[in-house]
Amino acid sequence: MPVRPLLPHIQRLVRGLALVPVWLAQVFWVTKSFERNPILGSSTLNRLGLHVTRVVLAHGVTRLRWLLMAPLMPAALKRQYFKDGYLVIPDFLPRDEFARLEQEVRGYRGEVRECIQGDTQTHRTLLDPHALDDLPACARLVANRAYRHPLQWTASRFGLPMLFIEEVRNGFAQGGGEDPQKNLHADTFHPTMKAWLFIDDVPASRGPFSYVAGSNRLTWKRLCWQYQQSVRGRDLPDRYARRGSPRLTETDREGLGLPPATRLDVPRNTLVIANTFGFHARSAVTGPSTRLAVYADSRTNPFNPWPGVDLPLFNRLKYAGMRYLRRRQDRRAAARGTVASWHLTNPRGNEDHKAAGG
Repeated sequence: MPVRPLLPHIQRLVRGLALVPVWLAQVFWVTKSFERNPILGSSTLNRLGLHVTRVVLAHGVTRLRWLLMAPLMPAALKRQYFKDGYLVIPDFLPRDEFARLEQEVRGYRGEVRECIQGDTQTHRTLLDPHALDDLPACARLVANRAYRHPLQWTASRFGLPMLFIEEVRNGFAQGGGEDPQKNLHADTFHPTMKAWLFIDDVPASRGPFSYVAGSNRLTWKRLCWQYQQSVRGRDLPDRYARRGSPRLTETDREGLGLPPATRLDVPRNTLVIANTFGFHARSAVTGPSTRLAVYADSRTNPFNPWPGVDLPLFNRLKYAGMRYLRRRQDRRAAARGTVASWHLTNPRGNEDHKAAGG
């Protein structure tokens, strides 16, 4: 048989063998995709319990870190977070301080990146240490223990989460289909944290965050459901589910014994913190609207029992790594003749925000 027709098969085999150590290492990392990692996506291994073992171990390690960090959080808030999976803290900042923060957030013109999902544009600007040098009210917020400590404890990491100015712009993208973030879903297989200090009022017309209370708890029913999802893994009908972010249907919700999602209509100056292992979504809206917030996001290795340290150097390195990653994604996308999923954009400023009721 001629060798030339076999070359593509040989090359694929060699590439696959070279990636085996990477795929194995990802078993003990944040990697969640059934589709992109043939070990995590193996129906045979998942029938034998690979995925549910990862889920149980990750939750156990997170519980240990929460215990080690217990002094950071009042007991009442911890109980509420364990019970419901989210916290809502209204009137978070004093009125004068919130006014100064709002002025800075609305007026700041840093580098903005955009992600388009369906008809929704999400704009984010990194609040890295360089940005905070020019934003004294934002810097005071980040230094405020009443803000830092709940974020650190819920993230189960002493290091601060990534911080952004975020504007969610519902209905501003045309022809993009359905926004997948408006379907109830869990972000990944282990506890993670997202938080919003809302600069805007967020009534029903602005697509507030919604959450299925109690879906953060790893019950026996939820573990069995995770097992079923993992066995189907690479064959799940939803592409986000195949990539490790499971979707919750109404039938699934009823089978799990969970309540309907709670829509969090909140006034400005409200801090919302959520464990995004629980099922959540953006609420659907009719027509264009926006909501502006200081946004925090943390997703770190769930198998590392050490909660880390809170050092400025590590914080700077983390943001430098994020900027490097974004630039690398820009270059790769440009080489393909497209744009990265989080790409640079020229926001139209507050005019659209005001036109949408902001």
